[in-house]
Amino acid sequence: MSNNVVSLVLGGGRGTRLFPLTEHRSKPAVPLAGNYRLIDIPISNCLNSGLNKIYVLTQFNSVSLHRHMRQTYRFDRFGAGFVEILAAQQTNDGETWYQGTADAVRKQLRYIQQPEVEHVLVLSGDQLYRMDFQEMMKTHLETNADATIASLPVSDEDAKGFGVMRIDEAGRVHGFLEKPQEKADMDMVRMDPAWIDAQGIPSNGRSMLASMGIYLFKRDVLVEMLDKSEYTDFGKEIFPMSIRARNVHVHLFDGYWEDIGTIRSFYESNLALASANPPFNLIDEANPIFTRARSLAPARILDADVKRALITNGAFIEDKVTIENSIIGLRCHVGQGASVKNTIVMGADFYESDCDRTDETGELPPVGIGAGTVIDGAIVDKNARIGQNCQIAMREGLDSNCDINGVYIRDGIICIPKDAILPNGWKL
Repeated sequence: MSNNVVSLVLGGGRGTRLFPLTEHRSKPAVPLAGNYRLIDIPISNCLNSGLNKIYVLTQFNSVSLHRHMRQTYRFDRFGAGFVEILAAQQTNDGETWYQGTADAVRKQLRYIQQPEVEHVLVLSGDQLYRMDFQEMMKTHLETNADATIASLPVSDEDAKGFGVMRIDEAGRVHGFLEKPQEKADMDMVRMDPAWIDAQGIPSNGRSMLASMGIYLFKRDVLVEMLDKSEYTDFGKEIFPMSIRARNVHVHLFDGYWEDIGTIRSFYESNLALASANPPFNLIDEANPIFTRARSLAPARILDADVKRALITNGAFIEDKVTIENSIIGLRCHVGQGASVKNTIVMGADFYESDCDRTDETGELPPVGIGAGTVIDGAIVDKNARIGQNCQIAMREGLDSNCDINGVYIRDGIICIPKDAILPNGWKL
């Protein structure tokens, strides 16, 4: 399988719904769980499934993503595996940027038209899940499908946020409806829950099958569809077209899966990883999440009250600190008496020396969280300098989507951008 499958990870979108986290980086480069980046999830799933020919298609704000991949995914010279970047570029065949997910693949067709390639796996760069693509390939081959779509059983309420498929008893897709809102529309694509149960997945009241945005194509079929159309998007155009003209089947999946597309979903998914019973387990020896290896010291904690937290390497937690339901990222320094609750702190890209941490003017706080500062319900991006005795929490009267003195509030979550400076005593 690994010899005839090429994986394409789509990572070129603007990520506007994740702003300000995507102000200076692409979506797949956004840090996850303090130690990883979103791009590590699809690449790790591929590697754990025996797929080691991976292209990542990039376009917007891609410098940090390129750097991370270059420092992380290196294969020995005797193997055939690779993780390579396909950036948008001007060529003799075209001078425009990627116009969508399908257009991005169209502009890079020569990389999948190698003689040994028979199947193409198309993945998103901003989803959190653990999946064995060997199982999906099994479904693909047994049904002799031209295309296979990973599908998740969902309830009526959840179906409102997904593209939902109508299939027959054999699992072949015959219809597709984008984000149905009314019961009458849902009834058009509703499945018999007994069919889901018969596939070995408990329906538990779920009667609709949502597309996960994971596609497995026969290579020649994908090339023909892209060559003979000008469609630019897989989910909205290529997929519905393939249903009408091709043999398209579903592959059922019932594990944890989350689309990290908004500030709210990013915030909740991250904090869930620090809970007592996380829905997605980062600790899996058989299927690890790969990321960049760093030579950092262990986290150092002097005297702190810590509950439900992920604290990563290089962090320094001083005396009388409270950390609850939070993530403390790489190299993060939390000052004496600070309180961090319900918060994601992404940490820092560098260490400051003791000399650097002392600013004689008192105008530039050191990188990290100052002594006595209280933070509740926030995302603190990398290299932020938060002074002493700051108060950062939502209060009555604040709009759930607004900008205040360089700090953003999105979906009711406070977002402190990368490299932000909040002076001593700053209050929201």
